[in-house]
Amino acid sequence: MEITEATNGEEAIAAYREGKGNVILLDLTMPVKDGFQVLEQIKSDGLDSFVVVVSADIQPKAQQRVKELGAMAFVKKPVSTEVIISILKEYGILR
Repeated sequence: MEITEATNGEEAIAAYREGKGNVILLDLTMPVKDGFQVLEQIKSDGLDSFVVVVSADIQPKAQQRVKELGAMAFVKKPVSTEVIISILKEYGILR
């Protein structure tokens, strides 16, 4: 497994386009492009990644919007490793 970190939304999109985004843990609040913009771009590129949004923004509209943009799950910060592992197991990403 290779882990790639992006410091902003533009870097996240670039890493995704380089094939470094089979599973993406995505924050909504980032500089340059926010998480919504990243999801919109991934979706327009033909979403083939498993995206989990991890955010302190827990408003129902934000959660609904990320699901509409293709995110598989929404997790409230702070998040534990166990929660992420549980989600990945639920969808068959981890065994």
